[in-house]
Amino acid sequence: MKRYILPIFALALLSCSSQGGTNSEGNTEKLTESEPLDYAELDTATFAGGCFWCVEASFEQIKGVTEAVSGYAGGKASTADYSMVSSGRTNHTETVQVYFDPTVIDYNTLLDIFFTSHDPTQLNRQGPDVGTQYRGAIFYHNQKQLNLAKAKIAELEVVYPKPIVTQLNQYEIFFPAEEYHQDYEEKHPYDRYIMNVSRPKIERVKEKFADLLKEEYKN
Repeated sequence: MKRYILPIFALALLSCSSQGGTNSEGNTEKLTESEPLDYAELDTATFAGGCFWCVEASFEQIKGVTEAVSGYAGGKASTADYSMVSSGRTNHTETVQVYFDPTVIDYNTLLDIFFTSHDPTQLNRQGPDVGTQYRGAIFYHNQKQLNLAKAKIAELEVVYPKPIVTQLNQYEIFFPAEEYHQDYEEKHPYDRYIMNVSRPKIERVKEKFADLLKEEYKN
């Protein structure tokens, strides 16, 4: 989609799961099952890197990304529901589907952005968000994506002091999250989770990939 600071001791209480649930109208309606956008020129990448609000907003600011959608991958349709996923008792992980124009940006660059937007050494968590629903994963769509992802991990293994635990999973299906999760950072810029957890990640991507930002995201 388009795209009160708390004391340090309170930061650990923040989590993506604790901020959502329902929107101000109590709407928990879920979008229909994902279908690729009807643009023949677009390609698809699927990444899980903790709270999907952070990952979605990180990619939305990048040129060549037509749309980023928050959702769930790794589980079944029957459990692709936020209340169930956030319990940690399903196989889903919070995931972002990235639709991109390969003539503007390539998959390898998207991998660089993905590894900037999350810590690949954290197992089943990202910062204050803990559980298998926040595990890092690359859901590869074809052999080329798998090869590039393996090469990227091998390249980064010498950079990080701890092993990279981001999973490589064959893509099967993606379920868009409920509507109130889409464009969450854009709609709720002063949400305390966004301010304390999401914004630093988004800004890190923005700084590192300043030459790839869409015009509206440039300072």
